[in-house]
Amino acid sequence: MDMEEIAESFFEQFTRLLPNLGRNLFTALIIIIGGKLLSLAARKIISNAVKGKFKMDEYLSFILRLIINYGIIVVCSIMILENFGLNATSLIALVGAAGVTMGLALRDTLSNAVSGIILLFLRSFRKDDLIEFGSTMGRVKEFGLFVTILETVDGLYVSVPNSNLWGPPLKNYTRNQNRRMDLSIMISYDAPLETAFEVMDKIAMEDPRILKDPLYQVIVQSVGEYGVTIMLRAWAPSDIYLRTTQDLTRVIKERFAEAGLQAPATRHEMRVKNG
Repeated sequence: MDMEEIAESFFEQFTRLLPNLGRNLFTALIIIIGGKLLSLAARKIISNAVKGKFKMDEYLSFILRLIINYGIIVVCSIMILENFGLNATSLIALVGAAGVTMGLALRDTLSNAVSGIILLFLRSFRKDDLIEFGSTMGRVKEFGLFVTILETVDGLYVSVPNSNLWGPPLKNYTRNQNRRMDLSIMISYDAPLETAFEVMDKIAMEDPRILKDPLYQVIVQSVGEYGVTIMLRAWAPSDIYLRTTQDLTRVIKERFAEAGLQAPATRHEMRVKNG
């Protein structure tokens, strides 16, 4: 049966039901009111879950409300059709055929919607999280069913289709509570290594932002052609990670200079060829 035959069958059934239209309209009104009340009740339950002990994510609650609302609309529509004596199967088949056509035309949009729902349930990121995917890094400002809005570190507005976030590996810089810093500085071979370790250890002990569990480490990172690289490997809370890294980089440079631990001078070799 093609779409034209389905439509003709549907309208033939409708014309046979005109005599009982008044009673059927009243019943349909009751169904609509009941569906509306059910939708409001579901919305209230979800809102309580967001504010209450469940602490449901606001974007996840938005998707749940959307699914429930459309589900109630579909159920009420079928009940109204059955109330009028119409064969809902014909209409469902008609809508399904149209849906397949629209789905093929809007497959990229539907892909973004599916990706958005998956990201919501996996909770890969939340609002105000700093994320990176591919060559893009930014803070999440808004999450929608189809796109996610980011603000880059230099203040740019970026609208990202959700399918782009679901595909490649995604880094979340604020999800974990703590992050590790690797701060290194190079000193010359003439500088005493023990003094460098003592200065770095004192810096780590004095800064209250550096966590003691896990305990920091001062290590020799590498031995190069011109000098030795000393590294401070320490952990700090994620929300102050960037500021702590910037401050410690400056402090390390100043303290090493005060202790006479100079950076190695770059050596240039010059050869003079006679004749």
